[in-house]
Amino acid sequence: MLDFRLNDEQQMLVGAIARFAKERLRKVYRDAEETGTIPGDVVQAGWEMGVLPTAIPEAYGGFGDYSAVTGVLAAEEFAWGDLAISLQIMLPNLVAIPIMLAGTEAQKATYLPGFCDERPPRLTATLTEPTVFFDPHKLKTTAVLDGDHYLLNGVKINAPLAGEAELILVYANENGKTQGFLVPTDTPGVAVGERNKLMGIHALATHTVTLENVRVPVANKLGGVAGCDFQFILNHSRVALGAAAVGVARAGYEYAREYAKQRVQFGEPIAHRQSIAFMLADMATDVDSARLLVWEAAWLLDKGKDATREITVMKNYVDQLVVDVADRAVQILGGYGYIREYPVELWLRNARGFATFDGLAMI
Repeated sequence: MLDFRLNDEQQMLVGAIARFAKERLRKVYRDAEETGTIPGDVVQAGWEMGVLPTAIPEAYGGFGDYSAVTGVLAAEEFAWGDLAISLQIMLPNLVAIPIMLAGTEAQKATYLPGFCDERPPRLTATLTEPTVFFDPHKLKTTAVLDGDHYLLNGVKINAPLAGEAELILVYANENGKTQGFLVPTDTPGVAVGERNKLMGIHALATHTVTLENVRVPVANKLGGVAGCDFQFILNHSRVALGAAAVGVARAGYEYAREYAKQRVQFGEPIAHRQSIAFMLADMATDVDSARLLVWEAAWLLDKGKDATREITVMKNYVDQLVVDVADRAVQILGGYGYIREYPVELWLRNARGFATFDGLAMI
């Protein structure tokens, strides 16, 4: 039986992140968007909330209480504050969670303790490729076994903070299956390109990464010789993105609702008009329904069940819903919705990217 009542620890976490999002993220997100730079103290403060260390087993320095449901609660609250900044705060998850879920014992012992330090490690992951009809199960980047090493070749895009990373988890095609490889950025053949110019999330620096005959030891393959269940990892990423999309949609709905209550035309708030009231009601319903789909998917992951079908349905639904809700928020603001002084245009641009954000978040 599904039970989505939050325990005391989850309630405290949600409350703390909600306050952080309101008091810190909402005060810097617009400047970060305009300048393309996220304040380091804000990222550090988000890291110090300890969401990731609580998911890492005690044997590796964490608190050993992993929960996908707790992860989506955190992701929604962070993204409500700002999507780009929240993606950077959660960036270490892109490597830590796959290692925790699928890494060898040696990989866990080597890397996981580094995610429990006072400052986040400098690393990233890259899945997406510059191709039409991108399919994470049919990557163009290849991994070919050559003795006791793999040779990696290909081009990746949207690798967050790759210019600063010391390690990249690269997903590549090995004999028709997607596998992960831990690649130090100083390995010969690794080239980090210029910053990508995206429609949204301007505050988060993402880069193109080119791999040309990059040699990595077999020991650096995620999961060792046996490899990993990539769909299982992808499911965790898509649930995280679904939760972040709910956060963005909720932000748009709440802002439009308050605006409609205060905006007076013809002697009354526009919220009194049936067309606006019905639109807001639909937005509220959409946000709540999307959240329930995300929570169900996370709950299934926590129960150890195969949630691929439910997560695929959820992701397709939420990707469209977040765009629809953000667009209606722009409509409710009228001409102001198209002005950069108001946040709804930013949320619409960010919302449009969720369909292409595979691999940018993980819980």
